[in-house]
Amino acid sequence: MGTTEKTQATFMSPETFLAHWQGHRGLTRRLIEVFPDDKLFTYSIGGMRPFSALVLEMIGMGGEGVKGLATGEWIPYAESEKKFKATTKKELLDLWDSVTEQINSYWPQITPERFQETDKAFGQWEGKVYWLIMYFFDNEIHHRGQGYVYLRGLGIEPPPFWDRHA
Repeated sequence: MGTTEKTQATFMSPETFLAHWQGHRGLTRRLIEVFPDDKLFTYSIGGMRPFSALVLEMIGMGGEGVKGLATGEWIPYAESEKKFKATTKKELLDLWDSVTEQINSYWPQITPERFQETDKAFGQWEGKVYWLIMYFFDNEIHHRGQGYVYLRGLGIEPPPFWDRHA
C-alpha cells in the first residue's frame, strides 16, 4: 500500500484576489465620480456620515492596511484617519488613485505564509492576515452600498454593482 499525501487546495491565488479587489475599487471609484460635487461632503441619510467620509475611511484602511500586512508595521487607526484629507472630489479621487498604487506596490510583498499569520491591524483588530484583508474588502463593499443608497436618494442612477471591470 502507498502513502497518501494530503494537500491543501487553493481556492484563489493572491494575484487573483487582488485583481478581484481592484475591480471592486474601480467600481467604488466610478461611484465617487458620479456623486454630485455639492453633495459629496455634505449629503447623508439617517444620520450616516457623508460619502466623502466613508471614502476617506476606505482610503486609510486599504492603503495603510496592505502596507501594514506586508511590513508588519502599523500606525494607529486614528493616525491613519488623520493622514488623509480631501475637500474636493478631485482631491478624493487623487487620494483613491494613490492608494490603488500603494496597494499594488505592497501586495506582492505579502508572502503566501503571511496570509496564515496573526497580526493586529492598526493596533486594534487582531486576526489572521487573510481575515484582515477580507475585513478591508468587506468594509469597502459595505460603505459603497451606503453610497448607492445616497445616490438613489438624490435621484441618481448609480453604476451597475456587477460591473467591476478595472
